[in-house]
Amino acid sequence: MRKLIFFMHTSLDGYISMQNGDLSWAKLDEGISNWVYEMTQRSDIAMYGRVTYEMMQAYWPDAGKKTDASEHDKQHSAWYNQVDKVVISRTLDGTDLSHTTVMGHNLKQEINELKEAGGKDILIFGSPGASLSLLELGLIDEFYFLVNPIILGHGIPFLQKLPKTLNLHLLESQIFPSEVVLLHYAVKKQA
Repeated sequence: MRKLIFFMHTSLDGYISMQNGDLSWAKLDEGISNWVYEMTQRSDIAMYGRVTYEMMQAYWPDAGKKTDASEHDKQHSAWYNQVDKVVISRTLDGTDLSHTTVMGHNLKQEINELKEAGGKDILIFGSPGASLSLLELGLIDEFYFLVNPIILGHGIPFLQKLPKTLNLHLLESQIFPSEVVLLHYAVKKQA
């Protein structure tokens, strides 16, 4: 069965973006770019909340075509354009969206069917609202946190309203040249 894997940049104090959505503080170095490339090659579905999906759609389809595109942008743009996408939303109209399915009315059943269908892993990028819904339903299997060496002091916090304690098991950690620390956790299954 494939896993649903969450990853996100975060500040040391647990913020995922500034209040206006600004992520300019999140560091990206060659090591992180290579790691993202490896993660995307192990997945065949990208999952987003509606807001994150709209942000990604505004940038990634043409990012690799720009004359100043980095190798990361070229690789990620190519992957983004071919990967199947799932958007968690109750308001987005799913018609006329290339390689995109909208889910949201029976998430537990829909996501479990995706996981049981086989294939590579499913990655959920950021999307704090959708991720919280998936966590509440017990659907996220693993987490990758890219902890940036910054204390923002304010912004959009991650998982501020999780209604229950979630026990995790550290699988690995890594420090990138930019001093971003990668923390990889699995959800501890209840006995």
